[in-house]
Amino acid sequence: MNLEFYRPTLEALSPYIEGYYFISPSEHASNLHYWTFPNNFFIVSVSQDVAIEMGENKLFVRHSAQPTVLSNFVSRYTTPIEVLYDGPILEVTIYFKPLGINQFIKDPHTLFEQNTALDFNPFPDFIPNMTEILSTSDRILQRKKLEAYWLSKLQIKEFPPIKEVILALESEERIEGIAHKNGFSRQYLSKLFSKVVGKSPVEYRKIHRFRAAIAKQKNMKSLTELSHESLFYDQSHLIKDFKQFTSVSPYTFFKKVDTDQECLWLFI
Repeated sequence: MNLEFYRPTLEALSPYIEGYYFISPSEHASNLHYWTFPNNFFIVSVSQDVAIEMGENKLFVRHSAQPTVLSNFVSRYTTPIEVLYDGPILEVTIYFKPLGINQFIKDPHTLFEQNTALDFNPFPDFIPNMTEILSTSDRILQRKKLEAYWLSKLQIKEFPPIKEVILALESEERIEGIAHKNGFSRQYLSKLFSKVVGKSPVEYRKIHRFRAAIAKQKNMKSLTELSHESLFYDQSHLIKDFKQFTSVSPYTFFKKVDTDQECLWLFI
């Protein structure tokens, strides 16, 4: 099967959607197998004519003779998930940036509380439109329809303190200092942040550092240098987080993962 990743062409969507990918049948292979690692995105997938089985740290998507359109979301996970496809399968998956899903859905905190679910259907016209998009064979037209649909649902909301908090969490600033600067206690900041982002400030920062390390690794000479450049306290701290998020050491991870292949490994 083919997996093709795209960034939004509409500027209005770019602040809220990181990108999306299509999975489609291929003449050369009917199966797809990969691992997906923790990230700070809200992920929505819509698949046509499939049956989905979810197990512990595993997702199996197989072709079904029954005509169906299933939509699921993942808002939070802290260990790698193995994903297996047994095709032919049509799917579109959208990656919403932190705060992004809030711009399209009224009360996403109810979704964040579930972490993941197989029944994502936020609007009365969602499944009919996704069905039409998946049934469109021309990729350019398919992308236009997908982006036009999400643009029609866009209702921009401002989250001034949380926007600043996200930027601060991606720096070296201490969480206690971030809370104090915004007039919050650390406990209140954590509650507010979790409500609109779907994870705690501590977890968000750890995942951001992990992803930053993946992106920077190819330009680093050692794990020590990578640790400092990715805002880890030291090399042992980096190793600990990598083992949590990938189940292997960073040495093993970087041997198996080609970080130059941006599409697959930096966004999945």
